[in-house]
Amino acid sequence: MSLSAKSLAIVYHSPYGHTAKVAQHIAQGATQVGVTVHLMNIENIDWDVLDQADAILFGCPTYMGNLTSGLKQFMEQSSKRWLARTWQGKLAAGFTNGGGLSGDKLAVLQQINLFAMQHGMLWTGLPLMPTGRNTEDLNRMSSFLGLMTQSDNAPTDITPPKGDLETAIWFGEYVALLLIRISK
Repeated sequence: MSLSAKSLAIVYHSPYGHTAKVAQHIAQGATQVGVTVHLMNIENIDWDVLDQADAILFGCPTYMGNLTSGLKQFMEQSSKRWLARTWQGKLAAGFTNGGGLSGDKLAVLQQINLFAMQHGMLWTGLPLMPTGRNTEDLNRMSSFLGLMTQSDNAPTDITPPKGDLETAIWFGEYVALLLIRISK
């Protein structure tokens, strides 16, 4: 099976650009192993591409311990696909970014996970052991359900920090390699 035959879509909501930056780093990791990546801001959804993708990653900021209303609206708009089981069996994963170190990011990943399970998707988390707690360390937030990054309410040119972005690249590569592995 050709690597180029596999495709991964990344659907995200990013009102201030931080989550888009994380999505771009995830895409960088996935393309490094030869998987075709389709980045989609929720304002420009291509439902046909999502239906044909082999994997879909979902991401948004954590606002008040919850999903953004934009990602929630996307989820509700997917109901025809839920009923038809269009995404059943596709690989799925989630990511979130927030200003606070915790900010209840886990609650957002749980909501994204439940959404994917409702669609009958196959969930993968982030099986990367934390390497420390400094901003240059990988998986410094010790997240295993999905990718968590932090922006400290700072501009996108300086945040998320290097370690979080390198974790995003690692995550994209991991999901792409897993997609290839389960497709054999």
